[in-house]
Amino acid sequence: MDNTTLRQQLKEQLIKFLNLTDLTPDDIKDNEPLFGEGLGLDSIDSLELIVLLKKEYGIDIRDPREGRKALVDVATMAAYIEAHSKR
Repeated sequence: MDNTTLRQQLKEQLIKFLNLTDLTPDDIKDNEPLFGEGLGLDSIDSLELIVLLKKEYGIDIRDPREGRKALVDVATMAAYIEAHSKR
């Protein structure tokens, strides 16, 4: 899967897994921060994203520092998946 397709898929998964029903994939920018001033996600959402990575891509993140590096924005998540996916 190419990076553009993966980023689009991630946006759709973010909306579905985090129940962000007021957003569309087009509303989420590739480099928009997922936490804080960007998308406004919180620590519970980060746990959901870690579950998503495990379930959908076979990536098991156990170290919180690793999670912070991987879950910056959609583009960073896509690059992390490409580098670490077991599928």
